[in-house]
Amino acid sequence: MSQYPDAHFVSSANAPGQFVPDDGREVAVAGRSNAGKSSAINVIVNRRQFARTSKTPGRTQLVNFFSLAEGKRLVDLPGYGFARVSDDMRRHWGELLEHYFEHRQSLCGLLLVADVRRGLTDFDRRMLGFASQVEIPVHLLLTKADKLKRGQAAKALLEVRKELGSAASAQLFSALDRQGLDEARQVLDTLLQDRSLAQK
Repeated sequence: MSQYPDAHFVSSANAPGQFVPDDGREVAVAGRSNAGKSSAINVIVNRRQFARTSKTPGRTQLVNFFSLAEGKRLVDLPGYGFARVSDDMRRHWGELLEHYFEHRQSLCGLLLVADVRRGLTDFDRRMLGFASQVEIPVHLLLTKADKLKRGQAAKALLEVRKELGSAASAQLFSALDRQGLDEARQVLDTLLQDRSLAQK
């Protein structure tokens, strides 16, 4: 059974004018291409192919809005890195993301997805910068934790937490064996419910 039985896709946007109405509360999910963002979303929501996965990195090329419950949304943001797109498209994505973070009043948190084997990338740091500017909390999912031995994964988490400092919380996560699933769901629910978390 889905964690969010009423969850459904609402719409996609390629420009700010196409964003859904800016009301209620929403948590954005961002991650560099090939970090496992779509798989993480599907496992957290417990719906297969809720966010479409692909063997081709960079399939998320639009801002995708999903309703989880009345007045609560998840927003899948485009990621890049391995994505084979033009420089113009990358520039467009950057401008779209910048506008989203600067103007979206219903945005109450960011789930940042990064491959535990690669640590934080320039894309991740840019997303952290956006979130810091608008003072929203960030929680980092270090995905593909099943690819590392337990000690290696723990060391990677420690290093990332040290780099993040107070900028974000972080955890290990695996869509394959569902490691860290309960913690990720709890963070998402808290972000969508408790406005006080956004006051940093």
